[in-house]
Amino acid sequence: MPHYTFTNSSNAPDGPACTLADSSYRGWKSLLLDNGLISLQIVPEVGGRIMQFKLGGHEYLWVNPQLAGQLPPPGGLGPDGSWLNYGGEKLWPAPQGWDNAEQWPGPPDAVLDGSPHAGQIQTATGSSVSVRLVSQKDARSGIQFSRVIRVEDNAAHVSFDTTMTNIDTKPRRWGIWQVTQLNALNRQGAGFNKEMRMYSPLNPHSAHPRGYIEMFGPKDNPSFKVDAAKPMLVAHYEGIVGKAGMDNPAGWIATVDGTAGYVFAQRFEVFPKRPYPDNTSATFWLNGAGKFVCGTNNVEQTEADIVKAHLVESEIVGPLVKLQPGESTQMHTDWFAAKIGGNYPVLECTRLGVMVEPLTATLTGGIVRVTGRFDIFHRGTALLSTGGKASKLTAPLASQPVTPAEPLVLNVAEKTTGANPAWLNIVIKDAAGKPLGELARIPISK
Repeated sequence: MPHYTFTNSSNAPDGPACTLADSSYRGWKSLLLDNGLISLQIVPEVGGRIMQFKLGGHEYLWVNPQLAGQLPPPGGLGPDGSWLNYGGEKLWPAPQGWDNAEQWPGPPDAVLDGSPHAGQIQTATGSSVSVRLVSQKDARSGIQFSRVIRVEDNAAHVSFDTTMTNIDTKPRRWGIWQVTQLNALNRQGAGFNKEMRMYSPLNPHSAHPRGYIEMFGPKDNPSFKVDAAKPMLVAHYEGIVGKAGMDNPAGWIATVDGTAGYVFAQRFEVFPKRPYPDNTSATFWLNGAGKFVCGTNNVEQTEADIVKAHLVESEIVGPLVKLQPGESTQMHTDWFAAKIGGNYPVLECTRLGVMVEPLTATLTGGIVRVTGRFDIFHRGTALLSTGGKASKLTAPLASQPVTPAEPLVLNVAEKTTGANPAWLNIVIKDAAGKPLGELARIPISK
């Protein structure tokens, strides 16, 4: 007899239709996108930011408590030209730098970061909802940002289609930089979250000798370690300031809040033959105590300085594009979220889910045993099947409801009949039974 053990035993019915409505968040007027699994709070008046992203009741993004509900002043900057770091997620141009006009010397930035964006509802109800945000025209960089942000039914998934347009009278060369500030405060007491880790696959043919570059903060920062077996950069938040840049070849990065048991993942397209700002397609910033150089300024942060600003930044950087006047370039990115159920490393990330414990399948005495742990980004069904050249028909082992709100832990034993199977795979189907794709496939060990 087969034996199935899953931690996820809930049914996975269709969720409510997506909704988009005027709302408020922390004192700001906002646009609320909701699909019953996730919600977004978008605040166009504050630099076109996403101020919060939630899965169920878990809030992922850091919000500056000292600026909550406040709007940018007419000039877009704080006292003495300072940066008003509201938190949330926003767009900047890359590369960052202070050497010449082809580098972005922010933050602060009075226009792209500190001025209101126009917000336009594109689709308000149905199987998906979407908003279009448009920045003001920035004379200094010569660009204007616009983007469409979309949420669909039955998935903990947000898609971004960003456009950068040259509004100048001369050519401009920039990359699109999506900056997301995640809450790294200890939600159970004082200080920072000691179980906050960020994961990025490293390029075996990297332009950087160690597979990544330390861009700010101390050299040989103990917060950054390489798992050579993968290879993978793991950034463990230890309250130390630092920034790492990676020429990420896989097109995904992920952050795990091991204390609360949630994962935040981002996916993006990689262009190996195109130049990138600082040879990086993804960067991690850890806001902590320590010294770093910002242009010609030596900055020192103490624990007292950041007591309410424990955050990490998970950043996606697009390739450099030379735009003639009036020309535009686009970048597509995606967010995903799931309840990981503990403090687990991210081993692999696809559009369907993350693997946090390896998938294994062994055949002993005619019984296939399967183990593994996943977090699925969609509400639907996981179907395990076996097959191989000796038997062209696959034999289903189990069909299990899945949801981003619970981890999928596999412990399956199934007696086989006929020819021994050669492989096992997992296919995810949506709530209507439509196949979304293959989550994983491995050979069966004998």
